[in-house]
Amino acid sequence: MAKKAEQKTNKLEVTLVKSTAGRLEKQQRTVEALGLHKINQTVTVDDTPAMRGMIRVVCHLVSVKEA
Repeated sequence: MAKKAEQKTNKLEVTLVKSTAGRLEKQQRTVEALGLHKINQTVTVDDTPAMRGMIRVVCHLVSVKEA
């Protein structure tokens, strides 16, 4: 049998740059689901459509760059 070729997934570095205080509950939970808890904290996530959608919800609170 032929082996499945591994696809190299791209990564995104997401940094929380603004506080979630006073924001909508959905936005607060999205930031938490991304793994961000403190301002200036950076996490690396896979570049998938689901992650892109989460980032789009909180784009005004985070900065994103390719890793």
